[in-house]
Formats: sequence, structure tokens, C-alpha cells
Amino acid sequence: MTAAPETLTARSAGARVASAPDADVGPFDAAAPEDDDLDVVALRKAFTAGGSSDAGRREILRSVDFRVRRGESVALVGANGAGKSTLLRCCLRLIEPDGGNVFLLGEEMALLRGRALRRVRSRTGFVFQRHHLVGRLTALSNVVHGALGEGWFLPRAYHALAPRDLRERAAEALRSVGMLSLAGRRADRLSGGESQRVAIARALVGRPRILFADEPAASLDPHVGEEVMDLFREVTRRDGVTLVFSTHHLPHALRCADRVLGLRDGRIGLDAPSRGLTVESLRGLYG
Repeated sequence: MTAAPETLTARSAGARVASAPDADVGPFDAAAPEDDDLDVVALRKAFTAGGSSDAGRREILRSVDFRVRRGESVALVGANGAGKSTLLRCCLRLIEPDGGNVFLLGEEMALLRGRALRRVRSRTGFVFQRHHLVGRLTALSNVVHGALGEGWFLPRAYHALAPRDLRERAAEALRSVGMLSLAGRRADRLSGGESQRVAIARALVGRPRILFADEPAASLDPHVGEEVMDLFREVTRRDGVTLVFSTHHLPHALRCADRVLGLRDGRIGLDAPSRGLTVESLRGLYG
């Protein structure tokens, strides 16, 4: 019988090797430390295919533990179906976890409802692989939409009716991603790279403390994808924003992140500083 592949994990004190991919990486403290923006503790999620029978349930996240410290940039890598998108969405409760805890910006997400949940989400940003812009609205109006979490009311839907301070913030967010000159262009007339830049500006307009991005360069051609990832690195480091992003492009993970988390078999199979890794060392997650 072939021996189970070794799994590398690391803590701030250094790396250690677990004996098997199912080995626990160790429990985290129940409360989130003050210097952490995100703590994920024993997170579990399963989906049911073809009905409600338990026999059809597939565990995507079995017991996921990790921390992200304030101002850190963390890349999440793993094979197709490993659960990267599910994990990011569970952190914001866009998908409800089946178990475990998520502490986001010091708040225990499972306990939040209604206004309290919206308040925490308003301090975060999320950039999706698909841009989800409103095609008939201008780039500036789409960026204004990023502040809807601060309190829904109709004037925010169009930039011309939004408060002056919000319009100025939206313009500044577009300027920060190099898109101010196209502020008045309809979103359905933007290129893929331009649309993703607007999506990043929309995520930044609320001045988030932590930014999540789900494979933000996957739908872009290689050259534009490089530009977009460089933009993420520049903006988050300049503004001190914590960044957690998923990617299939391993060079992006190594170049744009301080740490790399690798998902395998529903757990964190790798947690190590990016500077000590290579593309070849990450390929074991895809075996």
C-alpha cells in the first residue's frame, strides 16, 4: 500500500510536517487575537447532490483552521473542487457553514444577524471572478454600489443622486485603479481588464479593512491578469488592507502573497510563507 503523502503546515514559529493529510494542525484559541483580522476554526461545509439524501452529501471543507493577521496578504491555492470559493464565501456567511467558527474583524460571524451582519460586511470587500457589474450603468455608478452596505437607500444606486462625499470616494477609488478617465463609460462597453479594475474599485470604495478576491485574474488574458494582480498587491499594501485571494496561478500566489494556504482533502494541507516556496513545491497539492 502506498504511504499517505506528507502534508506541510506552518505557524509563525516555523514549519512542521504532519504525518498524513488528515492530521489535525492543532486547535486555535476560542477568541480571535487583536492582531488578527480573520480566524477560521474547525470550519466544515458539505453539499448534497441530487436531492437531500445523506448518501449524496460531499464534504468540501472537513476541518479548516487558519489565521490571517492584520495587513497580511494570503493566497489560497488548491485543485478544482478543493473548496477555495466555498471557503471564502463561508468567511462572510454568503454560504452558511455546517460547523466551526469564523471570527472576522473580531466578530463571531455565526452570532450575527441583520444589521450587525451587514455592519461587519460593510467593513470588507469582495471581488468575484465574474465582475457582476450593472452593464447599463456607468463605471462610477457601479463603484457607488460598493457603499450600499453602509445603508440602503435609492439615491446611492446612481452616482448623480449619491451624496457628494460618496461620489468623491467613488472617484478616488477609480483613480486608485487607473480608471478615472472611464468613470462615465457604461460598464457593458468596458473590456474584461477594465471591468475587473472597476470591480476592485467597487470593493475599495467602502474603505474595507479586509479584501477577499475569488480568482480575480482567472477570466482575463495573461497580460491583463498580471496587471490586475499587481494592482491588488499595490493597493492593499499602500492602504494597509488585509488581502485573502484564491488563485490557480501559482506564480501569482508566490509573487503577490506573504503566505500561501493550500487546500487538500477538505483541510489546510499547506500554511507557509511564500518566500520559502516554489511553484514545484506547490504542485503536490494538485496530485
